[in-house]
Amino acid sequence: MEIQESIVDAAGQIWNYLNTNGEVTTKKMQKDLSLSDNMAFMGLGWLSREDKISYQKKGAHTKISLR
Repeated sequence: MEIQESIVDAAGQIWNYLNTNGEVTTKKMQKDLSLSDNMAFMGLGWLSREDKISYQKKGAHTKISLR
């Protein structure tokens, strides 16, 4: 699988996860989906670029959710 396909796949996994689970920390999402740091953050970047997710800083954690 090419890198761009891997990024799109990770973005899809993240979107589906957030759609099912609602707002979560980036760490929890990454752990639950078993995504590497690179794939998690590239997938989040892809969704951010498409304006599909929101970020909220809560203390030391960053929470993400669908828009």
